[in-house]
Amino acid sequence: MAADVLSDRALGRATLARQHLLERTALDPVAAVEQLVGLQAQEPLDPYLALWSRLEPFDPFALGSRLEDRSLVRIVVMRGTIHLVTAADALVLRPLMQPVLEAELSRHSEFAPHLKDVDLAPALAFGHDLLAQQPRSTRALRTAMAERFPGLHAAALAYACRCLLPLVQVPPRGVWGRTLQVTLAPLDTWVGEPVVDRPVLDDVVLRYLAAFGPAAVADVATWSRLTGLRAVVERIRPQLRSFRDERGRELLDLPDAPHPDADTPAPVRVLPEYDNVLLSHADRSRFGRDEDRKVLGAAGPYKGAVLVDGKVRAVWHFEGSTMVVEHAPLPRRSRAELEAEANRAVHFLRPDAPDAGVRVVAIG
Repeated sequence: MAADVLSDRALGRATLARQHLLERTALDPVAAVEQLVGLQAQEPLDPYLALWSRLEPFDPFALGSRLEDRSLVRIVVMRGTIHLVTAADALVLRPLMQPVLEAELSRHSEFAPHLKDVDLAPALAFGHDLLAQQPRSTRALRTAMAERFPGLHAAALAYACRCLLPLVQVPPRGVWGRTLQVTLAPLDTWVGEPVVDRPVLDDVVLRYLAAFGPAAVADVATWSRLTGLRAVVERIRPQLRSFRDERGRELLDLPDAPHPDADTPAPVRVLPEYDNVLLSHADRSRFGRDEDRKVLGAAGPYKGAVLVDGKVRAVWHFEGSTMVVEHAPLPRRSRAELEAEANRAVHFLRPDAPDAGVRVVAIG
């Protein structure tokens, strides 16, 4: 039997539904982070705007408190980038993503040559124990490495720790209303549990589909940057349903995952500079049109994207306390909705700025 064909619009609605971007949801922040398999977080406040656009009600201080009580952690996982994930997920995801980080270390143009033929075990053991005694900055770690291993390249050893040791960025880094330079501690000592010895990638791929599907194998690879995923998908295929997109690619999904009607209204949503919903598919046609990409590609500097009717139709950045929103051609009603949601977003992001406001600019 031929697989059902899903239009880009239907695909977008399906992913937006499971991302809580069609309708804000009353979820505990930890439960939301778990359901979304983490939030992109190299910009410390990005997870706050990401969840503000998904949850109702949402208290940023409550999210920050879950970093402080160690229910959530900031750690390098998917794609070798910092994510906010649950402590339990960090113990599973970090070892699964190890091949990505090993590859990153091996091809680093500056540090890899200094590590050739070096036995890293002593430096990694030293780094783990040092950071377990007291969280330290990368600079402090480099200084300690230089003192302990004077014949080796200290910065390269510190980078090896970043890639080969599961390290968390400790609070108040990433806590709403507070700040701290990047300061590191070992994941196992920070949360009081060892990383999972043999995590099962099959389970994580199923969770990816629950949060980002329907999706192709190439999409899962884009989200994780792992290779060899075809074999994983074939193992779990009996648990999945198959579709095709408009270009003929096979898409896989959980049989009971939501598939709203393609005409389901999609309200305006302001997204942070990095949001996994826009970074987790090899083919991003479900969230953008070629003509809009050309128009918005000329805009800048921008800090984030805005979904209008489920597509990226605008980008935004701050000039002082003013959120400048530049949008592709829009109907008048959509522009009014865009301006209203941007005003809500700017007062969330700049709650103490008396001159906070929005300037909406049409381009193209």
